Amino acid sequence: MEPIEATIGYRFAQPALLAEALTHPSLACETKRSQPDNQRLEYLGDAVIQLVLTDELFRRFPEVGEGPLTKLRSRLVSREALCFFANRIGLGEHLLLGKGELASGGRRRPSNLSDAFEALAGAVYLDGGFEAARDFLFRNFGSLIDDTLSQPEEMNPKGELQERLQAIAPASPTYRIIGQDGPDHLKSFVAEVRWEGITLGQGSGSSKKEAEISAAAEALREQRWTLQQNREDLVKNSEEP
Repeated sequence: MEPIEATIGYRFAQPALLAEALTHPSLACETKRSQPDNQRLEYLGDAVIQLVLTDELFRRFPEVGEGPLTKLRSRLVSREALCFFANRIGLGEHLLLGKGELASGGRRRPSNLSDAFEALAGAVYLDGGFEAARDFLFRNFGSLIDDTLSQPEEMNPKGELQERLQAIAPASPTYRIIGQDGPDHLKSFVAEVRWEGITLGQGSGSSKKEAEISAAAEALREQRWTLQQNREDLVKNSEEP
């Protein structure tokens, strides 16, 4: 078993795929020989990683819209994140590089590391399928991914709601607490969000802030402002000669 296989906990049925994933284009260029490098696998691996994480985000955050999910996925697949993942498994030490690339610090070059990591994910996918690729990512980096997802700075329903509404009109949505219940140590609050005279949503939470976030999330799901826009368009059209 190759050392990298022992590190990642996956044994290739087709070892040539692993060799291809680790081969930098500089090696073929220097040796003047026709041999596969990791560029095609990098292309495939990028899509595989995106799909694995998109699937996870879609399932984990059922009430969150496309915009915040896209931003969060981008943070997980950024070059910085992929380099970090590559360094965690010592991927640079296994790269097959040309002499010039090796001498110029190719094993530590961020572009080489991120590309090789994507290629490795693509190789695992071709060798074992989607579930193998998913297991590879979460077995080795699940805790890091969980840490990122547990602090989802992109998951900001109030900010997303304001951004979407202000693209229509300059007025900001307003929040107010319309109810509360329970003893002081275990209170529950109900909040309402309004905009342009429309009640967009209500939500509850153990704090006023949580209740407002819940109200904003409902507003994003229901999108009642679009109903108001449609009514206004109908009235406007009926008044035209």
